[in-house]
Amino acid sequence: MFLSLVVTLELRDFLARARGGAVRLIKVRIQDEQLVLGAYREPEESWEKDYDHFLLPLLDEQEPCYVLYRLDSQNAQGYEWIFISWSPDQSPVKQKMLYAATRATVKKEFGGGHLKYEIFGTAEEDVCLLGYQHHVSSCSGPAPLTLAEQELQKIKMSEGRVKQVKTDISVETKHQTLQGVAFPLQETAKRAMQQLSQKRINYVQLRLDVEKETIELVHSHPTETRDLPRRVPKDSARYHFFLYKHSHEGDYLESVVFIYSMPGYSCSIKERMLYSSCKSRLLEEVEKDYHLEVAKKLEIDDGDELTDEFLYDEVHPKQHAHKQAFAKPRGPAGKRGHKRLIKGTGETILHS
Repeated sequence: MFLSLVVTLELRDFLARARGGAVRLIKVRIQDEQLVLGAYREPEESWEKDYDHFLLPLLDEQEPCYVLYRLDSQNAQGYEWIFISWSPDQSPVKQKMLYAATRATVKKEFGGGHLKYEIFGTAEEDVCLLGYQHHVSSCSGPAPLTLAEQELQKIKMSEGRVKQVKTDISVETKHQTLQGVAFPLQETAKRAMQQLSQKRINYVQLRLDVEKETIELVHSHPTETRDLPRRVPKDSARYHFFLYKHSHEGDYLESVVFIYSMPGYSCSIKERMLYSSCKSRLLEEVEKDYHLEVAKKLEIDDGDELTDEFLYDEVHPKQHAHKQAFAKPRGPAGKRGHKRLIKGTGETILHS
């Protein structure tokens, strides 16, 4: 689902005129709960020569925006355009969510038939001319996704992570889609994950620093399975990575288990939303950068759930295969009559 904000009359009229080709670039911003015209540029040279010269100075490292950039090629509906979603890493999470939820509104207002490519970027190298050319060369079909969008789509498909959150930013409250948010790991957290991947430690606990928008190490104390319930806070959310050492069918195994603990509704809505949103991007990062194979991902609200039996059953689920015994068919109901003994050929047939 997407969030529908009010499009100002000025922007709507400008988009209608711009489709004719008199404008090279249009910047669209969200201001006072409205989609407004941020800036525009008229063509000076070819689209390649205008691209970086026009686009890069308009990108703010602290604020997302949308950019519509006109190519010189045309299709049946007129000039073809590039739709750029700019969402820098340094911008506030609320703004990222708002722009992600409003993207469909802008595309619909401008007309999807005019858009040849769509790019999502968090840094200049994602959306500069070289980044655009790399995007085009890596695409094999129409209306492709950028690498960043492919990652987001993969997260949503594999984790089922499309979250619906309510945001009171317009007269009519609607739901918006919260895509995966990536908070970077602090250096101490990175070192701990590296040590876990080398099996030098067996437990890592992480927390979100909401103000700094980072993931920080809480501690990496040696932990046995019996210690896990005491490691889970009762009043705040945490991420846990645990090296579960056990035996299965005669083999000694060391399985990495990821535990996302969220203690009921004692946490704020913002904290619940951020932990849920950051989880998949964190897992993707540690599996890729530290080559950690996570055997099982768990979500709990109480540390008391983490018993040895519970972990074993989660890591090695029981196979419920029921073999149905052969049932001899029942004979016809009622009186079956006299039994008969049949002799061989030429012998007398006796009736009982």
